[in-house]
Amino acid sequence: MALKLIDQIGIEHIFETSPKRIISIVPSQTELLFDLGQENKIVGITKFCVHPYHFKTIKKSIGGTKNVHFEKIRLLKPDLIIANKEENTKEIVEELSKICPVWVTDIITIEDNFKMISDFGQLLNCRTEAQKWNDKLSFALIDFKFFVKDKTLKKVAYFIWKNPYMVAGSNTFIDELLKLNNFQNIYENKGRYPEIELKKIRLEGDLDIVLLSSEPFPFKPEDAFEIVKQTNHATTIFVDGEMFSWHGSRLLKAFEYFKILQNSI
Repeated sequence: MALKLIDQIGIEHIFETSPKRIISIVPSQTELLFDLGQENKIVGITKFCVHPYHFKTIKKSIGGTKNVHFEKIRLLKPDLIIANKEENTKEIVEELSKICPVWVTDIITIEDNFKMISDFGQLLNCRTEAQKWNDKLSFALIDFKFFVKDKTLKKVAYFIWKNPYMVAGSNTFIDELLKLNNFQNIYENKGRYPEIELKKIRLEGDLDIVLLSSEPFPFKPEDAFEIVKQTNHATTIFVDGEMFSWHGSRLLKAFEYFKILQNSI
């Protein structure tokens, strides 16, 4: 019996059988596929798919998330490619669709994350594992909300890039996790990833904390000094970008990371 499913950008896919040869061009979703017990089905990953660590030696690299090698992908004969609306361009997805079905996820909220895991459970015939992960994440989410409920609201800016300086804004998974931490993003009304002028940072709000992400830009102590001197004595914290921007099963580790972060403030 054919399986008919709709991905998170509204594209309907019909599969006669559950996919057996998968290429993931999204690092966080590569990790999720592994955690769902799909390791043997994965035939190709990007050079940025660093979890689990051993994949880099046993799985074929097909380039980066923004510059995939189409011929390498074609030669791997996949029956499913997993992409993400934010991570991969529309042009890449359209080109890959000429090779095989491309399942595109779109994760802005934690509910979107639950939906993605459930979808993978149906798509890859691993419903039990998917439900286990959603149950673990649901429990951890409730636990963290209880942990953070009495924390004082802090005004923050989450930096992701330099030259030009860019921050995480609204309608992003990062912003969702900032809110979960009881952080008020001073750039939540400036679009998704706005460029900003440091000298105007005080006009956006009286910052309590500057969060400098470990990815995609590797901020250094001198960057922290340059940013903070434009604030009214905000605290600078270097944070693990994977914990704030990777969706999927990584979220379980993120909740524990956030507890440590909160206790350090």
